[in-house]
Amino acid sequence: EVGEPFKEEKAVAKYLRFNCPTKSTNMMGHRVDYFIASKAVDCLLDSKWAKAKKGEEALFTTRESVVEYCNRLLKKQFFHRALKVMKMKPDKDTKKEKEKGKAESGKEEEKKSKKESGKDEKNKKEKEKKKDGEKEECKKDETPGTPKKKETKRKFKLEPHEDQVFLDGNEVYVWIYDPVHFKTFAMGLVLVIAVIAATLFPLWPAEMRVGVYYLSVGAGCFVASILLLAVARCILFLIIWLITGGRHHFWFLPNLTADVGFIDSFRPLYTHEYKGPKADSKKEEKSESKKQQKYDSEEKSDSEKKEDEDGKTEAMRNSGTEGSGGERHSDTDSDRREDDRSQHSSGNGNDFEMITKEELEQQTDEGDCEEEEEEEETESRPSHEKS
Repeated sequence: EVGEPFKEEKAVAKYLRFNCPTKSTNMMGHRVDYFIASKAVDCLLDSKWAKAKKGEEALFTTRESVVEYCNRLLKKQFFHRALKVMKMKPDKDTKKEKEKGKAESGKEEEKKSKKESGKDEKNKKEKEKKKDGEKEECKKDETPGTPKKKETKRKFKLEPHEDQVFLDGNEVYVWIYDPVHFKTFAMGLVLVIAVIAATLFPLWPAEMRVGVYYLSVGAGCFVASILLLAVARCILFLIIWLITGGRHHFWFLPNLTADVGFIDSFRPLYTHEYKGPKADSKKEEKSESKKQQKYDSEEKSDSEKKEDEDGKTEAMRNSGTEGSGGERHSDTDSDRREDDRSQHSSGNGNDFEMITKEELEQQTDEGDCEEEEEEEETESRPSHEKS
């Protein structure tokens, strides 16, 4: 036999109802809220009932104790166990979707073939430029901070489970207990008081009635001014757009009707955009200049790499030739020093040299021959002078 819940059980169920994360779905044609068992156990283990008070023991010490208590709450019909049933698409719908996809793919292929046959070389070049720009944008978008596309979630529905037992895990439990939250109660009470006060407006003091009248008139004027501004800005935009032939887009208070804060709705004061042929040409020039800068930077990086490699190879060669060059320099220096020494020795004449007998005889003979030649020259000179 299941009795009525105690005050402590109601307090625990109320805490669990407003603090445990819940989701809503359809069950048997009704909108219901459900929770997962493991999250409910974690919620109760973090509650005040899991902490021991003075002279009392804690109500929840382990996960098993929480499961036993939740079984009591289930029996007293605070919630009940449910079963997840995934929704399956019928076969007819899948066949129709496949047929539609094939037909659309065939039409797209035919259109592509016709377009490709009628296009010139200029159009092909333009397409290639556009593709390059798109690739660059895709590379930028493929940064690690970019968000991925959301995956489609499979739909499911809930059905009542045959075995009504609380189990710690990913089991689903639907709430039956639905108490009124304190915030909703307070808001309802404030609304009731406001309605009663409005109905008793003739009984208010004269000063209060005058003050409320001026406040209401000021609020009405403020709302009317915002509406007039919204209409006036649209009229101003249309006038400028018609006069300039759609080239100038001028908006006064562009964020007035946007989903922003009160102060941000009045900032900036105005915006102006020029959408003409020059603007398009400027955009194209900017895009081309950006592409050229990127290509130049890439070429520079390649040339710098080549220069670094050439510098490394030259350094290796220089390091290899330094040894041989040093030896050569040392050899030439030594030869120069010996030549200098020989010149000094020949110039001074004080140095002694070893000479053989044969060399001495040859030197004496040469000296005699030289003396005879000098004598003959002296004899021939006076004869010439006389003549």
